Amino acid sequence: MEVSLGLLSIGILSLAIGSILGYLARQSIAKKQLGTAEGKINKMTEEAESKARDVLLEAKNKAVEVLEEAKKDEKKRQDQIFRQEKRLENREEGLDRKLDEVEKEKRNLLGKAEEIKRIRKETEGARQEQLKRLEKIAGLSREEAKKILLQLAEERNREVIAERVKKLEREGQEELDKRARNIMSLAMQRYAGSHSAETTTSTVAIPSDELKGRIIGREGRNIKTLERLTGIEVIVDDTPEAIVLSGFNPVRREIARIALEKLINDGRIHPTRIEEAVSFAKAEVNNKIKEAGEAAVYDVGVAGLDPKLIQLLGRLRFRTSYGQNVLLHSLEVAHLSGALAAELGLNVSLAKKAGLLHDIGKAIDHEVQGTHIEIGVNILKKFGIGKDVIDAVKSHHEDYPFENNEGMIIAAADALSASRPGARKDTLEDYIKRLEDLENVAQSFDAVEKTYAIQAGREIRVFVKPEKVDDLGALNLARSIADKIEQDLKYPGEIKVNVLRETRAVEVAR
Repeated sequence: MEVSLGLLSIGILSLAIGSILGYLARQSIAKKQLGTAEGKINKMTEEAESKARDVLLEAKNKAVEVLEEAKKDEKKRQDQIFRQEKRLENREEGLDRKLDEVEKEKRNLLGKAEEIKRIRKETEGARQEQLKRLEKIAGLSREEAKKILLQLAEERNREVIAERVKKLEREGQEELDKRARNIMSLAMQRYAGSHSAETTTSTVAIPSDELKGRIIGREGRNIKTLERLTGIEVIVDDTPEAIVLSGFNPVRREIARIALEKLINDGRIHPTRIEEAVSFAKAEVNNKIKEAGEAAVYDVGVAGLDPKLIQLLGRLRFRTSYGQNVLLHSLEVAHLSGALAAELGLNVSLAKKAGLLHDIGKAIDHEVQGTHIEIGVNILKKFGIGKDVIDAVKSHHEDYPFENNEGMIIAAADALSASRPGARKDTLEDYIKRLEDLENVAQSFDAVEKTYAIQAGREIRVFVKPEKVDDLGALNLARSIADKIEQDLKYPGEIKVNVLRETRAVEVAR
């Protein structure tokens, strides 16, 4: 029993000693780990402080550099201010010298003016002295001498005076005619439009002559494509940094000009790109036509017109009549009509509207039959324009009787605008008419797709539908067109008929 208790006591004592030793061991290990963490923390702190010192030092260096730059900039500004002040001082000195010279010149002029006044006064005194001497010698006063001279002149020129009285009476009878002419002159003076003369060529500037070869293309394919799509002849000659576009149709010339300028700016010039540029140019010209119509309506002050009618009005920008731009002519007639109506107390808005629309029939191409007056009346009726405006429009060439006073005003304003010196050229209108007739003859054949008259009417290019005409048929068609031209038209020299047939095979790779 005692042995068991001893062993138990020994076991308990051993357990206690082991627990104490384990506790001390754990405390020792924990202190070592704690020492290791504190060391890391101290090391990180030291690194952070070192980096902070480096950053602070770098910041100070940058601050010093920025300060030095600021000082340099300040010195530059001070030097610049000093130079400006010096220039201002020199300019002020120059102005002071000029002011002194002007003041001196002014004093000289004042002195000369005083001398002139003195001389004039002396001259007037001498003149009065001479008159007094003459009166004393003649024994008559100045008024008495004048009266006697007038009586003698009246007796000797009695017939001349009577003729002068009759002339004054005739002038009084002509006063009404003069007043009417004054009204017309006043209306013309209030609106003075430009004298416009359209040409048949346009010039496109190019950056350098090296571009001419790229515009021509291999074997001329680029120029041929552009001419085929636009109907305008492209002339590349020795003119430096310029290419000339020739054609009688202003719309085609404008399309060709815009397309060529776009190609030059883009730098890529080949047939596919040319087709894209021409499509873009056609859309651009349509926008210009719309803008021209809207600007004309706004300029005249006419409201409530249909957008399609405004689009037709804008097409007149690219139409000419005897060399005179039709849109400018219509604007001029509108303003003149408004001025005349205001002077005569008539309806100003009606006169302006009729004047603006009087040549609207010229906006339609040659495919519509009839005179421009008949076409214009039909157009105005289609868009619901009032009867008063239509009556005024249709009589401006006296093809129809005048039905209102505004119609007479439109006719007078149209004659005034058309008859101004330099406003119109008959030769240009005849030339364009001959080219249009030439195109119409070739267009009358069924297989023809497009026709373009070029070379001032010495050549016509005919593009046919390849599915309707083969190569042999193209030869026969060229002969048929030439025969019809010989029968229907009168022209100097000879006309070359050039029939072009193009076949394309298009497939898409997917």
